[in-house]
Amino acid sequence: MMKKVLIIGSPGAGKSTFARRLRTITDLPLYYLDQIWHCSDGTHILEQAFDQQLERLLQKDQWIIDGNYSRTLERRLAACDTVFLLDYPVEVCLLGAASRIGHQREDLPWIEREFDADFKQHILDFPQKRLPYLYEQLAAVKLEKTIIVFKSRDEAQLYLKRLANKGRCVGDKRGE
Repeated sequence: MMKKVLIIGSPGAGKSTFARRLRTITDLPLYYLDQIWHCSDGTHILEQAFDQQLERLLQKDQWIIDGNYSRTLERRLAACDTVFLLDYPVEVCLLGAASRIGHQREDLPWIEREFDADFKQHILDFPQKRLPYLYEQLAAVKLEKTIIVFKSRDEAQLYLKRLANKGRCVGDKRGE
């Protein structure tokens, strides 16, 4: 049974959306690393303060943590029991990131007003520069953790639907 969950993947993949849906199904508390790291004015807190807040979260009995933050990934992997990696094509991630421009989000302390060129480049570079590190870290813990990799949003949605239906009684039509 999952109690401590990490959700990682490229920006724009839909980590936060997946996390919210997982929260609804499991009733696990959800924490966004972007909400901890970023201030509403676009600045960020000191690494030491971030690490202290993260450590307090990791000590809790249950959680979903959404975000990559490679610097702290090993620590979070050590504390979790389940990891979801959203490994989607770059085009899907670019569209996902573009679609949230101008919308208030629960996972970020400001509204993005434009598709920042550096952020777009980060998404374009993610498969070559960041994704191999994520797979390397997951390989190091694969025998100790449940690791689920989705290659498409359809795969993720099917998983969530099946998970939601597990808790329903036979003959219950709500999950259909």
